[in-house]
Amino acid sequence: MLQVYTGNGKGKTTAAFGLAMRAKGRGKKVGIVQFAKPEESGEFKIARDIGIDIFHFGYPGFIIKSPREGDYTEAMKAWEKFIEMSKDGYDLIILDELNIVLYYNLLDLNNVIETLMRLKNDFEIVVTGRYAKDDLIKISDLVTEMCPLKHYFDIGVGAREGIEF
Repeated sequence: MLQVYTGNGKGKTTAAFGLAMRAKGRGKKVGIVQFAKPEESGEFKIARDIGIDIFHFGYPGFIIKSPREGDYTEAMKAWEKFIEMSKDGYDLIILDELNIVLYYNLLDLNNVIETLMRLKNDFEIVVTGRYAKDDLIKISDLVTEMCPLKHYFDIGVGAREGIEF
């Protein structure tokens, strides 16, 4: 099946990694491709340590107004890694922050939708990130929207190591 975790609230990647741990704990083969994340995060390190295949791709820095050439290149590398992994017998593959990549048009939406439609019956696929496209939502089997009711970012508390990254 195809699951999507989206919305402006905190917890999309965290939920996906929780599912990855659950699947790994049941002996499943789990893979994660992180889009738009150029550096190893805390979750990257522990996933690798417990035997989850994880790969991160991303051009340094945030996309402020418009994508840079490196953003397109890294998105394509991540997508190609997913295609490669889709042939390797995974039970679960998480495409972390693919929604952001699609929001900025770093990959062709029609190609992504077509590929996910073709593969979602072969293994579980989870897509995370804000701004999920309507076309992705339509083909998904489960969509969860994280909705913030209150967030400490609003009072100036920034990202904290071990909590947000």
